[in-house]
Amino acid sequence: MAKITKMTKISHREVEESATDIKVDDFCRVLGLEVLHRGSRDSIHFSTFNINRPGLQLADFYDHFGYERVQVFGEQETAYLAGMPADERMRICEKLFSYEIPCVVISSALKPSEELLTCARKYDRLVLRSKQRTTMFINELSILLNRLLAPTETIHGVLMDLYGVGVLIIGKSSVGKSETALELIQRGHRLVADDAVCIKRVSDHLIGVAPGVIRYFMELRGVGIIDVRQMYGVGSVKLTKAIDLVIRLETWDEEKEYDRLGNKREVYNILEVELPMHTVPVKPGRNLAIILEAAARNYRLKSMGVDTIAELDHRMRTHDEEEDFELFLDL
Repeated sequence: MAKITKMTKISHREVEESATDIKVDDFCRVLGLEVLHRGSRDSIHFSTFNINRPGLQLADFYDHFGYERVQVFGEQETAYLAGMPADERMRICEKLFSYEIPCVVISSALKPSEELLTCARKYDRLVLRSKQRTTMFINELSILLNRLLAPTETIHGVLMDLYGVGVLIIGKSSVGKSETALELIQRGHRLVADDAVCIKRVSDHLIGVAPGVIRYFMELRGVGIIDVRQMYGVGSVKLTKAIDLVIRLETWDEEKEYDRLGNKREVYNILEVELPMHTVPVKPGRNLAIILEAAARNYRLKSMGVDTIAELDHRMRTHDEEEDFELFLDL
């Protein structure tokens, strides 16, 4: 429980570097790979989502060689190696495997040359094989590496799924974020993360998830740590969610003028992605859960092209007082 307490004290953004290690068995399981030579390492270090097909390197051209990338051998590379004399093939493979490459993947279930495996054993390199055709495998590998190496930021807040809209609730400590989230859960919505939200940027989308150690847990002052999944069922939680909208809760300031029409555009920047934001003042008597539900519904309407402000402006410009008078007479 000490680790949970530490996580709940996050009060600033923490951005992680875009490099990661993944266990060989997990990498093979996700992509359906066969291990031809494992080597001594249990994990693979990835520092880039780019992929290299070493055709130029097999032709002995090593200028601008991306050795830190996954090296994929397709039908062309395999056939080119097979057409070489054995001593030349050994020399080419020795030079390639002398670089610190993360791994070699042979696609289309092709059989590697004996020289390639010999050099892999000599330099302790990982060699894998895929049954997929080269293009299909590279597509899947690219998607996986983009997710693994996506820029990551951990921020203090609560992430909820409201009517399919990913709502990130932020604000100072003790402003009522967790209490609002708990009421939303009781109203049938789903919790993704409480207190610490790990956010990855995949392409131009932000994906939020809870740190594993506090997943499904929620801290309520005066009560302590509760397990939302155990208390409210598996339908009350969700592993990941794309973030669409930010709600910033702040203590009501009588001297501050808050947006009453919704025509002031507020944005919140996370990992260089701008998200629409609403600042919601908090004071006794306000039902924040209903307000956040309305904000999520309104976001969905806007995403479908419904502009409430434009409709109100149109009504004001075309308003006919005589119609109001006739309506009054009909009552």
